[in-house]
Amino acid sequence: VKYRTMKLAIVVALISSVAAFTAPLNTASKSSTALNMAGLFKPALKYVPCIPLSELPKPGSATSGIAGGLAICIAVDKKGSVYALGDKCPPVNQPLSFGKVNPDGTIQDPVLGTKFSLKTGDVVGAWCPSGIGKLLGGAFTPSGVPTYPVRQRGGSLEVQVDVNYKANFEKSYWTGVLDAQGKSDGTYY
Repeated sequence: VKYRTMKLAIVVALISSVAAFTAPLNTASKSSTALNMAGLFKPALKYVPCIPLSELPKPGSATSGIAGGLAICIAVDKKGSVYALGDKCPPVNQPLSFGKVNPDGTIQDPVLGTKFSLKTGDVVGAWCPSGIGKLLGGAFTPSGVPTYPVRQRGGSLEVQVDVNYKANFEKSYWTGVLDAQGKSDGTYY
């Protein structure tokens, strides 16, 4: 009885700590470049440098980069095609770039085992099929990751992103929080 109670306490603590650090997920998966967030600035899709071409991963692997303030997973399939996806695996946001690029055109979450399509970002197959994934995944609705167009220009791999997404996100985040001047609206005393 004592060990069963301790195991239950550990499971409850694990679930509550994961829930505390994850954002609520949308029930619908939409993979797109424009992440449709109402904000101060209208969406502005532009190609921006993400990684130097010298850091492009070899076929069958992935790496991470930053484009327009967004974490991006750059994956290269076995045929050499290059894909850009959001680098946060739902439901607990570990880096997708640590995942395995599979021959079936997917990249697999390194911890929970979910596979995401390299082309669409949608979930392919079972949601969170690994051991811990079965425990955690059942608490969340399956959702994909965003995908982005890529191109090579100069010495860089460029990714098309909404360059205003980060500013709109931060606008909502900072509302009501004291800024460096001590006022939430940015004015000086």
